Amino acid sequence: MLPTPNTFSLATGHSEGGARLTAFDAALLDAGLGNLNLLKVSSVIPPGARLVPVPAIAPGSLAPVAYGAVTSVIEGEIISAGVAVGLSRDTFGMIMEYSGCCPRHQTEAILEEMLRESFDRRGLDLDSAMVKAVEHKVIRCGCAFAAVALWYE
Repeated sequence: MLPTPNTFSLATGHSEGGARLTAFDAALLDAGLGNLNLLKVSSVIPPGARLVPVPAIAPGSLAPVAYGAVTSVIEGEIISAGVAVGLSRDTFGMIMEYSGCCPRHQTEAILEEMLRESFDRRGLDLDSAMVKAVEHKVIRCGCAFAAVALWYE
């Protein structure tokens, strides 16, 4: 079993590329996570974990990340991606991620509702919430990306 992360960061990025994958790669770079190997994880913030800026990590490192991403090749389309973190006093927290063909404010509203639902389902009190989202207007091939990365300090 891997150690339990004790810090986390919220990161967003958006960009254009010549293809969907290169647009995604450029959005990762914009978010500060482009030189890491992302391990997609689900949605739990460990008890006591605290928010930190994205740390300097050696290229190629493995990073557990919950993320949402969307790419589009429809010129002029508005796309967005976001993440939400909810914390409950004296216990674990939750991560929600969302991406779609909609403006940032809509993504943020969806994330807030998803976070409330996840806490209600678990019978937890939502003591604090953080939402971070990004919007992108597609020129040729665009990507919007949002993540919560979990770190070991």
